[in-house]
This record gives sequence, structure tokens and C-alpha cells, in this order.
Amino acid sequence: MPATRILILGASYGSLLATKLALAGHSVHLVCLPAEADLINQDGLRVRMPVKSLGTTVEIHSKTLPGKITASSPDHVDPARFELVGLAMQEPQYRLAGVRELLDRVGRAGVPCMSIMNMPPLPYLARIPGLDTAALRECYADPTVWASFDPANVTLCSPDPQAFRPPGEPVNVLQVSLPTNFKVARFPSIEATALLKQLDDDIAAARYMHAGQEVELPVKLKLHSSIFVPMAKWSMLLTGNYRCVQPGAPRAIRDAVHTDIEQSREIYEWVAGVCRAIGAKTEDLVPFEKYAAAAQGLGAPSSAARALHAGAPFIERVDKLVQRVARQKGISTTLIDAQVALVDQKLEANRKQAA
Repeated sequence: MPATRILILGASYGSLLATKLALAGHSVHLVCLPAEADLINQDGLRVRMPVKSLGTTVEIHSKTLPGKITASSPDHVDPARFELVGLAMQEPQYRLAGVRELLDRVGRAGVPCMSIMNMPPLPYLARIPGLDTAALRECYADPTVWASFDPANVTLCSPDPQAFRPPGEPVNVLQVSLPTNFKVARFPSIEATALLKQLDDDIAAARYMHAGQEVELPVKLKLHSSIFVPMAKWSMLLTGNYRCVQPGAPRAIRDAVHTDIEQSREIYEWVAGVCRAIGAKTEDLVPFEKYAAAAQGLGAPSSAARALHAGAPFIERVDKLVQRVARQKGISTTLIDAQVALVDQKLEANRKQAA
């Protein structure tokens, strides 16, 4: 199969998927800040991930891969030149000048678009029967940026792998802390879904040469027929990530989950119930025990909690989105209401301070 041309908005988390696609021989163009683009074009990406079969961490240098990775700022990118677009920025970033105009061009071009955001795009939620998406607009930093998208061209990929930019390292370095798989839902279109299946197969078959031997690397792209599979992340986010937010300094995801394990289980199962209320099946979701075990290795606060503590005026509001979706189905819990209220208060304080 000829190399697929893929555009990814966001070079932080997007670097992980870009590197896996380039290892499989595909061509990826990243949209990012000019200084990031210059470094990526000059030195490539350096992604470090633990490889269980080797018992060590391997650094993948994109300049050595069969596929090509390039980067630029958003201003002169033509999305019509690509077969697939990935959205790997955090949701509030799409409201920024330059990015919002590129996002509008993506929607108007009608290119299949795979979101790798924790916050599902509004057009993706429109694919779920019975949801009032108009009532969910308040959960977004700027819902108008999605106006040009046809829901048929938008799918969701759960960003389950955990990765971060190591402090003190160049911005082209990414460290994978939890090498799980990306789980992507099908498109309505047979042709667009076939493209995802090809990428799934290509990434699974790719091998990396390390110390003279071919190595199978973790982090795959797994295609699923259910559109609810990526929403398994909702339980994880509301049990761990958003509960890192505290009245004072944020706590680690591990502590958010394991300080009161029974309360964590209650929240996790409540969110799973919300997913089932909108159409998910139990097999689409991840058991609490599996998540709780993975959370043992997450010794830092979530990115949302860190950003909030640092004064960010906007963060992704999956917490509020799940709360509002639940209310449409007549479901609520004071545990979630209190956490949403705390995040609201901190964001309001941050906005007042920034004004």
C-alpha cells in the first residue's frame, strides 16, 4: 500500500501516534508552534517507551524510520492534501488564532478526521442517537469551531497511552509512561473505515531495529466497530484525572484513585452507567480493576490538574460533559457535582486573575 498522508494537529501527544505511523511507513505532517516545527524538521522526534520484552526503555528516532515526519505552523497547511486528519491538541487550543482557521479548513475539506482528544468533538457526539448536542455546547471552550464539520467525517480515538514531555528536555522528546493502545471507533463511511483498518494492520506489523534485532513496539492503533469504545476513557478521567484537582495543590492520579478505592469504584461505575445509558455495552468498557492497576503507575497529577493549578483560564471539561450527558438521562451524583463545582471555581478564579 502506498504511504498514506496524515495531518496531525498537535505535536506533543501527537508525536506518539506520528512516530508509530512513520514506523509503519506513512507520511505525517505535524502542526505546532514555529520553534517546535523547526526542531522537529531539523532533528526529528525522539519518543522513549518501555518495551516489556526487552525489560528496558527504547528511544525511537523518527529520522531513522521508513516514513517521513515534517512539521509547520498552521497558517499555510492545506488539509485537502491529506487522506486523514488527526486532532491531538487539547480542546481549548482549537479556539486560538491560526488553529481555528485551520480547523475550519479541515471541516470544509471533508477529509476524514480522527480526534485523539479526551474531549470528544461536538460533531462526534452528534453521531450518538438521542443526545441533545445543543445543550452540551456550554462544556466547550468555543463550540463554534466545529460548525463546518459533517458528523459523518468525524470519529474518536481514545488517548489511552500516557505520555509527557520530560522536564528539561527539548520539545521534540516524548516519554511514554503507560504504553497502552489507541482505540479508535469506525467512521460511518466504509472507505474511511477501511483506511483506519489499514493503519491498524500496518502499525501492528511494523518492527523497529534495536541493538541489531527487530523489536515489536507497544502502542497500537486498534479499530473498533462500536462508537462507544473510546468513551471507556470517561470513567478513567472522572475517577482519576479530574479528582487530581484539590482545593490546594493537585495530587497524583495514583493517589486520586487509591486514597479511597471504594469511592473511586463508585464513581467509575457511575460513569460507566452513563455510557450504557447512551448506548454503550458492557464489553465496550474497561473493568475498574484493570484501570485501578494501571493507575498505580501514574505518580504525577493529570495535565488538566497541572494546568488548572498553573492558572490556565480554560481546560478540557470532560467532567462537565459527562455530568450534562447524565442529566439528559435523568442521572446524577453529588460526587461528580462537587468535583465539577470545584473545577468551575478554580477556572473562574484563574480567569479573574488573568483579566
